[in-house]
Amino acid sequence: MKIMVVDDSSTMRRIIKNTLNRLGYKDLLEAADGVEAWEVMQRHKDEIGVLITDWNMPNMNGLELVKKVRSDSAFEDIPIIMVTTEGGKAEVITALKAGVNNYIVKPFTPQVLKEKLEAVLGISD
Repeated sequence: MKIMVVDDSSTMRRIIKNTLNRLGYKDLLEAADGVEAWEVMQRHKDEIGVLITDWNMPNMNGLELVKKVRSDSAFEDIPIIMVTTEGGKAEVITALKAGVNNYIVKPFTPQVLKEKLEAVLGISD
């Protein structure tokens, strides 16, 4: 199972990927915005198991990406985690209505990412 990490900040992508590596997830894909993410996802349709995306990005933001992903039958059931600085109640509700399965507000700890990922994958201790 591949995990797709989408963030316009290369530093944030590296932090998320390093955290995922420490949690045992080695098969990772990455993109700098929603447009690039969509292109990568089209090439790996049957392989991606989780999408972790930022909200605020150029070209196609995370919310637009989530809506596009949810409109494609190949990805309608993929777990999506939104990682963003937008922590207000209205933003969380908007993201959930768009089809996000879980939500992480930056800055976050590796433990928070682990818990949210395990929650969307149905893994329990």
